[in-house]
Amino acid sequence: MKPQKKLPKKFYTRDVHTVAKELLGKLLVRKIGRKHLTGKIVEVEAYEGSVDEAAHTYGGKTKRNKVMFNEGGFLYVYFTYGMHFCSNVVAGKLNEGNAVLLRAVEPVNGIDQMTINRFKKKNISAVEFNNLTNGPAKICSAFGIARSENGTDLTGKEIFILDSPKLSENKIAASTRIGIKKSVDLPWRYYIKNNSFLSRK
Repeated sequence: MKPQKKLPKKFYTRDVHTVAKELLGKLLVRKIGRKHLTGKIVEVEAYEGSVDEAAHTYGGKTKRNKVMFNEGGFLYVYFTYGMHFCSNVVAGKLNEGNAVLLRAVEPVNGIDQMTINRFKKKNISAVEFNNLTNGPAKICSAFGIARSENGTDLTGKEIFILDSPKLSENKIAASTRIGIKKSVDLPWRYYIKNNSFLSRK
């Protein structure tokens, strides 16, 4: 079996919806010391700054959203509700202002560390395990992603995404996005059908 390779820069600099759908099934990796925390991406949402009122970049560049105006291949982390961090994969060309929100991942490796990060304990129930990384803020908590990770180069060594076979279209579903108040009718949430770690079934 060939070792999995990091996604290259050219993967991220394409259309945001292509990137969003092709991120499904790929492996998000966070390196902390010698540990690798890994999760399979199972749910995402696309945000397209030029036409999407829900995108942070819709109103133009600010100090908060400037990472989203980079070319694809950077991590955009923002703070929300005064308590949570959410992480996004910047997509597209320079100054397009597009990104893909990581909504849910399926834990693969480093699960003990994820549970400590999220629940402050090693032994968790089956219900807690299913809730470990099934939401954007939960991912950041489990993977130890916060403000200092904003702007991380995803082709680097700290946080990156490993390639895996592209999923067939019949395994992917689309719906409207969750928890937004603008551009609510756009069907830009993409997810792996029937995965048990989706943020919403």
